Amino acid sequence: MKDKIKNIFKKEHDPLSSEEKLQLIEKSSKLVGPGVFYSTLIVIASFLPVFLLTGMEGKLFSPLAWTKSFILIVDAFLAITLTPVLISFLLKGKLRPENKNPINKKLESIYTPILIFCLKWRKTVLGINIIALLIGVLMFTRLGTEFMPPLDEGSVLFMPVTLPDVSNSEVKRILQVQDKLIKSIPEVAHVLGKAGRANTATDNSPISMIETIVLLKPQNEWREDKTKADIVNEINNKLQIPGVTNGFTQPIINRINMLSTGIRTDVGIKIYGASLDTINVLSQKIKKALEGTSGVKDLYAEPITGGKYIDIEAKREAIGRYGLTIDDINNVVEASIGGMKLTTTIEGRQRFSVNARYAQEYRNSIEALKKLQVQTMEFGPIPLEAVADVKISDGPPMINSENAMLRGSVLFNVRERDLGSTVKEAQKKLNAMITKMPKGYYVEWSGQWENQIRANKTLSMILPIVVIIIFLILYFTYHSMKEALITMITVPFALIGGIFMVYFYGINLSVAVAVGFIALFGMAIETAMLMTIYLNEAMNKMVEKHGNSAATITEAILKQYIIDGSAKRLRPKLMTVSVSLFGLIPILWATGTGADVMLPITVPLIGGTITSTIYVLLVTPIVFEMVKLRELKTKGKIELIDVKE
Repeated sequence: MKDKIKNIFKKEHDPLSSEEKLQLIEKSSKLVGPGVFYSTLIVIASFLPVFLLTGMEGKLFSPLAWTKSFILIVDAFLAITLTPVLISFLLKGKLRPENKNPINKKLESIYTPILIFCLKWRKTVLGINIIALLIGVLMFTRLGTEFMPPLDEGSVLFMPVTLPDVSNSEVKRILQVQDKLIKSIPEVAHVLGKAGRANTATDNSPISMIETIVLLKPQNEWREDKTKADIVNEINNKLQIPGVTNGFTQPIINRINMLSTGIRTDVGIKIYGASLDTINVLSQKIKKALEGTSGVKDLYAEPITGGKYIDIEAKREAIGRYGLTIDDINNVVEASIGGMKLTTTIEGRQRFSVNARYAQEYRNSIEALKKLQVQTMEFGPIPLEAVADVKISDGPPMINSENAMLRGSVLFNVRERDLGSTVKEAQKKLNAMITKMPKGYYVEWSGQWENQIRANKTLSMILPIVVIIIFLILYFTYHSMKEALITMITVPFALIGGIFMVYFYGINLSVAVAVGFIALFGMAIETAMLMTIYLNEAMNKMVEKHGNSAATITEAILKQYIIDGSAKRLRPKLMTVSVSLFGLIPILWATGTGADVMLPITVPLIGGTITSTIYVLLVTPIVFEMVKLRELKTKGKIELIDVKE
């Protein structure tokens, strides 16, 4: 608001009377209204894609969009209600003209010669900008992609998987060995591991799955030049145990992945079909095809078969000779191996079941089970093997189903490479095999890739609609298609700086980067809109003095008024940009949890703000001059846009 009260300084005598001052404040406030309204609409419209994001990304970024939108709405309301009242109270004494402001004077003295030079060599300047834009487009195609920037949670979740027929004692031994080796690393503070599932229906982990939470010491206690990735690699190198497939993730993101996609790694390939054996064969083929792919780590095919089961099948002829029934055999098996419930004790509000079963030494081997005693009426006790076949057979360790079909999966994490290019390379390797799959079997990519596809689809559908909405807002502001297009041209040039900074910072394209570019989009349009308004005001003044005819308006006169229109309002343009930059730059040096999500949002905003400012201050006047010169040559006059700030 402070920058838009220029009319206060246009006075015939000073100091002003109270009535004159109020009239000027009223007039200036009326001029501000449309500009505030339309710029607020543009920024809110630019955030429309963020409002429409769903899933994890929607929950993370929608508060940002809502907060910014509400701030803008309140800001616009205060600008046209409270600010004029405050000005009437605080504006006292003799007023100084704008050109007497030392900061403004210095900025104009620097900016005006640069603008004159650019207007003189306008084709060269435009050529440089177009080359920069093409380089930016090339860089954009080279950027990696991912769903979300990996948030460093501080701790590591080590999730190795053993063979499905592992025994309780062996998995316990492996767990203890792993914990000791992990604890030997100097950066590790605490280690806590568990095998199998917890006593809850929501955790269906088999005994072959181990989960170990590794808590790290504060980073200032780490060895010099050590990173979290180095520690993970060191743990991985130390824990190369035969029959164990290592896997690394983080506690929170692992739970989110498992709840949202059913996959515990970054990426999973789900194989659907009707036969477990066929699914198992396909899983192993896919795993073999993906081995050696750059970026693919912790590759693991969930075993469909390999579980060991004790089958006790009654011999019908034998039990008939002994006068037994199948229920008699089942009762012996239940009581001796599984345990038979005898009663329930009540202790206050607690209930405890009392079970009875044979001691460990009577049931810890196949031979011991075969010798279990079965009581008969006529022949006394006989061994179980006399009336039943006791054997170990193979079977599925765990049966997974989804979409009413049996499901297998091949899992892998992505490290040392971006998610997008890794998955695309993997898809190329599998394309030939997937087309030759048996009828009724198909694969589906899941995990973070599933989320990335969903977010990209939402953004690609909404962004064109947003561009159309913003174009319509600009058209209703200027009432001119040409002026709206001139303002819209700013956007790709504003994105140049964002792309350059994202590229050189080594950041992958993600939803967070997209949110940064969306915020930049609105800011660039707003700044360009400001410059276009001032240039059109200068054109109106030129026509008032020189008339609107090619005979009276020379190129030199046009250039002079464009320079005046550009330089005269330099301070509000730079203030708009400076406020954004001063607020964003400290995030570049932020550390700690959350900084790795904020950086991808901030980097494109900072780079884009810088290049959009350069473009708006130097290139927009060039484009504007070329358009007006063409109008003079073709129509003999220039088109005037009576638009208010």
